[in-house]
Parts: sequence; structure tokens; C-alpha cells
Amino acid sequence: MKKHNYIIQIQFLGFRYSGWQKQPNTKTVQGMIDKTFFCIFEHYDFKTLGSGRTDSKVSANQFPFQLLLNEAVDTKILFKDIEKNLPLDIKVFSVEAAEAGFSVISQSKIKQYHYTFTFGELPHPFCAPFMVHFKGDLNKEKMKEGALLFQGTHNFKNYCYKPSENTKFVRAISKSVIKKCDQYTSSFFPEESWVYEVESSGFLIHQVRLMMGALIRLGLGELSVDNLVKSLDDSDDSVDLRESLIVPSSGLVLNKVEFF
Repeated sequence: MKKHNYIIQIQFLGFRYSGWQKQPNTKTVQGMIDKTFFCIFEHYDFKTLGSGRTDSKVSANQFPFQLLLNEAVDTKILFKDIEKNLPLDIKVFSVEAAEAGFSVISQSKIKQYHYTFTFGELPHPFCAPFMVHFKGDLNKEKMKEGALLFQGTHNFKNYCYKPSENTKFVRAISKSVIKKCDQYTSSFFPEESWVYEVESSGFLIHQVRLMMGALIRLGLGELSVDNLVKSLDDSDDSVDLRESLIVPSSGLVLNKVEFF
């Protein structure tokens, strides 16, 4: 067991990565982080643990992970070494010593995701890493109404991809809103873009992308508000959205993580 525990916060653009978790013969954020630490320490006698998995092409504005080491390090020097060795699409913004029993997985209190999207006229191709374009004319007011229905404690069995026998579908959503996107700006961004902002202590596999898919179908008139209400009712099997549109991952950003 490693003696020293550090919590490191990074940001990354996930468009060229197959998610956070390290996989063989695949470019991942964790794989790049581990290569960086190998360059710094000149050994692999360390362990990195992420605060959760992310899908391919998903980005993060705040992604905490743990670094476990046998030897203590100077956090200021380590910060500079990480900053110097990371590629430009990953940025470190804090390195702190943590208590021995601290866990980025079990002690996360709130995770907030943003899903940025646009519709109507096709945007500039440079927008692809940041937002998803949907065809058709979306009814934003219906989508805003539908987003509010997700707030509270519900059974999200229709919003989980390939659940296991032990999956717990009841989750509490503390915030679920659609609003105009003003967090990022660029000369090549469309005149209007929108963001779905959702918060919970934890999400099911593809839950946010399935929820967003349902809201898109609501905006297109393919689903009704009543359909959405029934999809959250454990006793009603008339609406099954698990085979619904899972929206592309590139518009999804882990915006922030808060700890107990």
C-alpha cells in the first residue's frame, strides 16, 4: 500500500482521447498522465485513481485524481514538473497533499456535467470538439420544461446503458436546467448555442447522454412531456428509452466536482 496520497486537479480537452481510464493500445487521459509521471519519477512505482470514468471525447473543466506514492514529494515542485511535461490539451491547476484515507471516488459530493449543443444552420467545423449540432428545429421551451422534470429523486432505469443485476437505478438529481451557453466564446462559434447543466452525487452509465437524448426528442416533438414523466415511473413500463438516442459524447464536459 502506498504511503503518500496527493489530490491533483486537471482540465482536459477529450476530443483525441478514448476517455480517462487507461486501456491497452488506446490513447487515454490516464495513459498520458501516467507517461508524464514516468518522465518525472523515472519509474512506474506509483498509482493514479480518477474520480470516475469518462466516455471517449468527453472533456473536463475540473477532473480530480489521486496520485499514490511510497515517497513524499514537494507539491510545488511536482506541480511545475507536471505542467512542464503535459501536452497542451491537458492542464494541471492544483497539486495538494491529501489525508491517507481520502478517496476521490467515494468522497465526491456533487458532480456537475454540461452538454453544449446547437441546431439550425450548420456551425463551423472547428466547433466539433466543443458542441454537438442537431438537425431540425428544436422547441427550447419544451426542452427546458422537460429538463426540470428530471430534478428530484427518480428511478432512472430508462437512462442507464447496459445495467447489471446490481445496478441501483434510484438517483437524486439536484439540478437539471437548459440555458443559453455563455461559458465559452469564439469567433467561429454560432451566434447561439445552448447548454444542459445537470448535477448529482453520481450518474449511471451514459445517463447524462440518454437524458439529453430524451430532451432532444422532446424538442423535436418525437416525445411528449407525458412520455418523459412515465419514463421516470418505476411502475410504468410503457416507455423504454434505453434504446433511445444516445447523443454524441463530444458535447459533454465534466464541469466540476465537489467533495464532502
